[in-house]
Amino acid sequence: MTKRMVATIAGLGLLATTMTACSTLVGAGVGAGTGAAIGAGTGYGAGKGALIGTGVGAAAGAIYGATKK
Repeated sequence: MTKRMVATIAGLGLLATTMTACSTLVGAGVGAGTGAAIGAGTGYGAGKGALIGTGVGAAAGAIYGATKK
């Protein structure tokens, strides 16, 4: 194999990984924002709400990504 072919294969592998993880990252971001807003509104604390929302959002995004393939 040439260096160019190996680089192409590695690049395509990274692209596929990025596309697969996209829903997980979006879910984590949306969950963090939502959790912070709910935590601040309820008096629980924006930081704690953001942490919980990140975990829940990432899990939901991963499940969504796995089922929509």
